[in-house]
Amino acid sequence: MEVDKYIAGFDPEVQERLQIVRQTIREVVPDAEEVISYGMPAYKLGKVLVYFAAGKHHIGFYPTPSAILEFEPELQGLKYSKGAVQFANDKPLPLELIRKMTAFRNHEVNQK
Repeated sequence: MEVDKYIAGFDPEVQERLQIVRQTIREVVPDAEEVISYGMPAYKLGKVLVYFAAGKHHIGFYPTPSAILEFEPELQGLKYSKGAVQFANDKPLPLELIRKMTAFRNHEVNQK
């Protein structure tokens, strides 16, 4: 699988974090298609719900601008921009936030 190849290209510590993000997304949207889009793992149900990728010192999570706006109060203390949030590799992954943002995107895409 393409996402397996993507993850295998990183150091073991980063691979573990990427697998945790992957599993967390799949728990929320088990029927989503797992693809590589823009060079990153992405999850689609018709449209892309979320992407994630490894950065030099972080895991990038890309839930689109609408989810960033919706959850902006919960992003305080994290580095984020219009469509992305960074989870520093030296901090625990905010799995509940990843779950909520993924569920939000699933609801948003399936309401349109």
